[in-house]
Amino acid sequence: MDRPLLGRDWARGCCSCSTLKAWLPILSWLPRYKLKWLQMDVLAGLTVGMTTVPQALAYAEVAGLPVQYGLYSAFMGGFIYTLLGTSKDVTLGPTAIMSLLCFSVVGGQPCRAVLLSLLCGLIQAVMALLRLGFLLDFISFPVIKGFTCAAAVTIGFGQVKNLLGLQDIPHEFFLQVYYTFYKIPEARIGDVVLGLLCLSLLVMLVFMKTSLGSDDAPAYSRVARKLVWAVATMRNALVVVAASFVAFSWDAYGHHVFTITGKTSQGLPPFRPPPTSDTTENGTVIPFGEIVEGFGGGLAVIPFMGLLESIAIAKAFASQNNYRIDANQELLAIGVTNILGSFVSAYPVTGSFGRTAVNSQTGVCTPAGGIVTSVIVLLSLAYLMPAFYYIPKASLAAVIICAVAPMLDYRIVAKMWRIRKLDLLPFFVTFLMSLWQVQYGIIGGVAVSGALLLYNTARPQIKVSDHGVLLIELGSGLSFPATEYLSHIIHTRALQVSPPLSVVLDCHHVSIIDYTVISELRDLLRQFKLRDVCLVFSRLQPSVLEVLQAADLQDFRYTDSVEAALLQMESGNLLSD
Repeated sequence: MDRPLLGRDWARGCCSCSTLKAWLPILSWLPRYKLKWLQMDVLAGLTVGMTTVPQALAYAEVAGLPVQYGLYSAFMGGFIYTLLGTSKDVTLGPTAIMSLLCFSVVGGQPCRAVLLSLLCGLIQAVMALLRLGFLLDFISFPVIKGFTCAAAVTIGFGQVKNLLGLQDIPHEFFLQVYYTFYKIPEARIGDVVLGLLCLSLLVMLVFMKTSLGSDDAPAYSRVARKLVWAVATMRNALVVVAASFVAFSWDAYGHHVFTITGKTSQGLPPFRPPPTSDTTENGTVIPFGEIVEGFGGGLAVIPFMGLLESIAIAKAFASQNNYRIDANQELLAIGVTNILGSFVSAYPVTGSFGRTAVNSQTGVCTPAGGIVTSVIVLLSLAYLMPAFYYIPKASLAAVIICAVAPMLDYRIVAKMWRIRKLDLLPFFVTFLMSLWQVQYGIIGGVAVSGALLLYNTARPQIKVSDHGVLLIELGSGLSFPATEYLSHIIHTRALQVSPPLSVVLDCHHVSIIDYTVISELRDLLRQFKLRDVCLVFSRLQPSVLEVLQAADLQDFRYTDSVEAALLQMESGNLLSD
């Protein structure tokens, strides 16, 4: 009789209003939606949309894909995040880092990029359902910074060839640097001039936006300030449109002085399952298993980096705007976006810091602003693709370089040098390996950080002082990797000297203990007894004391304080509690 009742209670709990709101956050804010919110969401969505379109086109270049794939990847996130997202500010779509990672894994092959999106989405969704978001905590700050700095250098320098109009430059970073300088005499003057003009204009608009005064100004000044802010915010779209008009004008007069994007596929992408096989140019069919095997470590790195980037952005803006997010729900939103995105030929996406900042600054009130942004992208796909033919690659290169430049945080090296020099090791390992192979840079950095973490666990701080007897204070926890180190100190400082010394072991910082530690302590107690000296434990936490008593250690002694243990040692009156 109890089992059906328990089943009904479980089903009722799963279908309760609070559970539905947890899985579909839109149910929390949609019933109290206001007209004022709609106005702000539409304004924010339009502003972000004007930023998204040129960036999506540019990031497709970074991914080595035709430019329309950037737009294919830019609209699904707005719809899905409105339903599943817990941050009002975050916008999902193609980013510089995800584009670089995608290129490093699939090498600019569209079919594989789409399949990669599906697999990444499945991994991310499973992680969300299993509440595995805590795994991201094992990627340390130096590793993240090393990767983002290397990505900025790789992406930024990778666009120099488009800025100069150079052809046939290898994709490997070090070869790219060599051949870019080697082929400088072949630079096209039109691309160089246009690229530098676009770059200068973008930098100037960024500087104008950051130099705007306060709101406490006369009315005409506030209007001018808002106008400058609007122009500077939409700078990418304005620069790309202006450059396209210049290219079209020269082309109309028969002067082909610019390297342009060229023909693109027009219309919305078909909704269809992602391909599970690929066909080479000579007609050879590559099965699903071989494709996945070819993805290698990228299949682990890309989902993690996507989650890490998006959740870091969501947490930053949640703190800034005084609300909270659900990290596991964010994982689910990104995972579902990538899964459904693969059905419309998207490559892996994540949260964009730049577009999220624009969204927040424009005053977005709910995630519904993403719907407006997605509609702008869909309209661009449906009606504007022929106009993208004349977009100069130099203008897209300028947009990318300005987007990734803030990621190159050179000041972080000086900060880590002042605070903890050892953190520079995983930073530089990640940075240098990422220049060679992006995905291996992250793996290498995590491995070095893990090794440092394990070393600190295996070599905890131990303070030794002589009070007639040795007082050994453990500065951190005691786990099985540290047992040999502790045993070595006790043997060399107490048991192997003449005469042997008794020891008081201060365990105030020890909160957990395992079987390996118990075994080592049992052997130490036996060694102390053989030499007719004592080992006394002091300031044990209740949970640790309970485990030690359950282990039934012979000659186990403990006191509530270090002073009590020292007094007992001096008086020779050792009590077994």
